[in-house]
Amino acid sequence: MTIELNLYQTLAAAVAVFFLGSFLKDRVSIFRKYCIPAPVIGGTIFSIVNCILYTQGIWNYSQDTVMQNWCMMLFFTSIGYMASIRLIKKGGLLVVKMAFLVFLLIVIQDLVGVTFANAFSLNPLMGLADGSIPLVGGHGTSGSFGPVLEALGLKDATTIAFAAATFGLVSGSFLGGPVGELLIRRFHLKSDEDENGDEVPENRTEHEIEGDDAAAYLNMDRFMYAFGQLLLAMGLGTYVSQFFINIGLVFPGYIGAMLVAAVIRNISDMTGLFGCYQRESEVLGGICLNVFLSCALMSLKLWQLADLAIPLIATLIVQVSIMGLFAYFVIFRVMGRNYEAAVMASGSCGFGLGATPNAIANMNAMCERFGPAHTAYFVIPLIGAFVVDFLNASVLMVFMNILK
Repeated sequence: MTIELNLYQTLAAAVAVFFLGSFLKDRVSIFRKYCIPAPVIGGTIFSIVNCILYTQGIWNYSQDTVMQNWCMMLFFTSIGYMASIRLIKKGGLLVVKMAFLVFLLIVIQDLVGVTFANAFSLNPLMGLADGSIPLVGGHGTSGSFGPVLEALGLKDATTIAFAAATFGLVSGSFLGGPVGELLIRRFHLKSDEDENGDEVPENRTEHEIEGDDAAAYLNMDRFMYAFGQLLLAMGLGTYVSQFFINIGLVFPGYIGAMLVAAVIRNISDMTGLFGCYQRESEVLGGICLNVFLSCALMSLKLWQLADLAIPLIATLIVQVSIMGLFAYFVIFRVMGRNYEAAVMASGSCGFGLGATPNAIANMNAMCERFGPAHTAYFVIPLIGAFVVDFLNASVLMVFMNILK
């Protein structure tokens, strides 16, 4: 049986998966304890069921990806909208520190991969296919560099990289929460903006937490203006991205939208010519993030992991362990040993093993429970959107020229 969902059916399925994850998170304490995002819970369950049905020959599932990409674009646009000049000044030095740490992480991941490849007498390029290409780079970088590795002689490099990226995507989502949780518990950290100095009680559900904002007046006009500004930034951002693509640069579409959104936000801050709707933009971005993650996890093909060779599985397990240790012992300490640093350590597990949206999901789960971390919300998306791909490509070019 073949199941092919169109755009509307895919959205409905994604929302159902999110509701399932939210339902389980409200009722299973371990999910709240380790800050596992609701779409990750529901999406992982769906992907496991999908894997079982596929491997048993019962069905072959596929879904539309249009709204998945659209939601990702709007989410990143909302992140750009939060980048006010004041916040940029506040996070300036931290951005430099995090960029250096990401560079170290990329080098470590590739060295670990190459070391394991040599230990198992495999093509050393295999170390890049299960190193920073799929982990820091994610599925996009895997699709870009896989054919390059194949041209250099690594058979099935694209398949290997995609499978490793899938493993990393799931692992990064589950790793970030426990890392942040352990840091906050061990060092008794609290949000600087938590007026009461108290974390959200452990036995509260997501819906009870959301009820704290029940007194906030919901205004349709404010949401419409916020939504309109985000859509305007998305549209104009496509021209910005296309300009850089035309001059020969690799420039993801959502970066242009982020830049335009940041310009709109700062014009509002500096001139007051039009309103700023940060809270509404955050809500819209959060909704789109949940839909995007649900769609992305639903589309995972977990049976690809079953086909991985033992060396690849062993390498990935070590890579995940190193990411957790690096976040806990290095990122947290270098970034300040405070609550913001703990949230950044949690987020770094997301983009260090998969994608920036997973990093934001990890941080959302942390902040939902322990309080705001606005500096982390600027530093991590900025690094994930502007710095990671450039650094990763630069390091990979060096490794490929050495190993070819």
